[in-house]
Amino acid sequence: MIKFLTKLILKTSFLLFFIISINSCDKNNKSPNIIIIFTDDQGYGDLGCYGATKFETPHIDSMAKEGLLFTDFYVSQAVCSASRASLMTGSYAERVGVQGALSPWEVGGLDPKIQTIAKLLKTHRYTNAIFGKWHLGHRKEYLPLQNGFDEYAGLICSNDMWPVGYDGKPVKSSKKSYYPTMSFWEGNQPSYDIKNFKDQAQLTTTITKKAVDFINRNKDKPFFLYVPHPMPHQPIAVSDKFKGKSKLGLYGDVIMEIDWSVGEILRSLKSNQIEDNTLVIFASDNGPWLNFGDWGGSAGPLREGKGTMWEGGARVPCIMQWPSSIQPNRVTSKIAGTIDILPTIADIIGTDNLNPNIDGVSLLPLLLNEPNATPRNQLYYYYGKKLIAVRKDKWKLIFPHTYRSYENVEPGKNLFPGPYGKGNAGLELYDLESDIGERKDLAKVYPDIVKELEQIGQKARSILGDKLTDTIGSEAYETVCGYSPIGINISHTAVGKKLNLINKPNDKYPGESYESLINGLAGTVNYTDPSWQGFEAEDLIATIDLGTLTEISEIKARFLQSQVFWIFLPKKIEIEHSIDGKNFELLYESYPNNDFNFEQNIFTYTVQTEKIRSRYVRIKAENIKKCPEYHPGAGGASWIFSDEIIIN
Repeated sequence: MIKFLTKLILKTSFLLFFIISINSCDKNNKSPNIIIIFTDDQGYGDLGCYGATKFETPHIDSMAKEGLLFTDFYVSQAVCSASRASLMTGSYAERVGVQGALSPWEVGGLDPKIQTIAKLLKTHRYTNAIFGKWHLGHRKEYLPLQNGFDEYAGLICSNDMWPVGYDGKPVKSSKKSYYPTMSFWEGNQPSYDIKNFKDQAQLTTTITKKAVDFINRNKDKPFFLYVPHPMPHQPIAVSDKFKGKSKLGLYGDVIMEIDWSVGEILRSLKSNQIEDNTLVIFASDNGPWLNFGDWGGSAGPLREGKGTMWEGGARVPCIMQWPSSIQPNRVTSKIAGTIDILPTIADIIGTDNLNPNIDGVSLLPLLLNEPNATPRNQLYYYYGKKLIAVRKDKWKLIFPHTYRSYENVEPGKNLFPGPYGKGNAGLELYDLESDIGERKDLAKVYPDIVKELEQIGQKARSILGDKLTDTIGSEAYETVCGYSPIGINISHTAVGKKLNLINKPNDKYPGESYESLINGLAGTVNYTDPSWQGFEAEDLIATIDLGTLTEISEIKARFLQSQVFWIFLPKKIEIEHSIDGKNFELLYESYPNNDFNFEQNIFTYTVQTEKIRSRYVRIKAENIKKCPEYHPGAGGASWIFSDEIIIN
């Protein structure tokens, strides 16, 4: 009887808390505010509540005391843009077509047709703002104001994508020299330039002030505030008010300033009396950049860091506070991730208007502490379209792969990075409950578990693909959305005729077909357009057979210049013609300029004839073979890209 009454009381108490929680969400008919604070490269061990000892994070620690701390929270990929795309869309990066860290020269970005948190909330009359780092495409169509946000101020890329070295001096002969001037954006336009470390040191303060101002202006209506801090991504910088405050040096100072920022945001909620009705989420976009040594953060007990899908790269700190609905001082070891935030928000606002194929699940039952709430028990670890590992419950299976490693190499000093090592993983099984550092391989001890997780991996591959096994996923972005030529259709005499190539294009960039150079489809400045054929360290020698003697008045050859992707104009271009296919006459000769240029452009080389009659046209484009000395890839194999040879 006593046991029955105890159970009844517990159930009744939970029901009352649930009812109160739900009712509080609709207090004064106002939906709950949503705030996501997303730091850059902050490690699992870089908060007091996760074990940090050489600096203090009292405001974030208070969030943990007042809310829910996750011990097993994951990003979809341990790299900037891919991670952020998953946060915004509730899907693995493979589903939404964003990989790596997008550079300022990328012509693509997050597909504007894809649903995001901001777009979802916009349909529910939320006012949305982002202050901080975007990094999901820098062209206008990809910027925040075109993707559900009402206000935007911050950086469009990572704060190291600028022509300044780690010593703060301009660079002239490295990859960094390619970067354009970094700007702080407001709306759709650059507002001012970030020229030095002093300017970088003001970013956290500037972003915080804008966030607080937004809260003050929108306290009486539901809002979504996204604060993706550029720090502590390298190069780290801190304002004078926190310089020298920690026992860890500059990195600790930076974390303390981020903690101050969180405190300012929480204080504004309290002062505006909207704290109870606001869900605040704090997390990081991936693990720490460990080859910077003391300047690069800590993964705590976890293995490796940023750029790997060992736990140190993929598992990040996460805390959620929502006074009206989340009971205080809770810790959960349930598996969760950034892909789960969008469906959680959808559940909170009471909508099921979601992309049915998203990968995330709602964490609301877990937030509300419902009995036996386990939103997910499986997770995929992808990196660069490669399925690196899978997890089920406490078990993690690593698939054979190579990876960059931070172990057994000398770390960097004085803000400069150290080298990367190279790691080789086999088929490895780890018990993450007893071995959080992934050091004891149990694959031979538990073959049945290995087999079970291999089946989970095979399911992931069939859906999202896997470059490690050359598997094309049925729901991967490339499969569902595809790549279609965006350029213009060009009608000309050579279309449909016979093409002969002395050197075949590289398998990575084969064009739509072998005849891509005369199929009447031209590409754009995006080198991934399927119209482009790429030749690595080889010459392009193409002969077109028109079938019969044909009157020719003009011949054009199109080439792409994109030096940041190691694509150069030919060293020499020759255009020839022949009546018999054996004896060729030179019509045109050019020596394109391959001087330093980070702009992406399409160049057309044209010869106008006096209506000659001929049957064969031959284009010779000589590859420079190696990247020049000024190029960051100096000595590496260079590329030639061509999309169309036009004959009229």
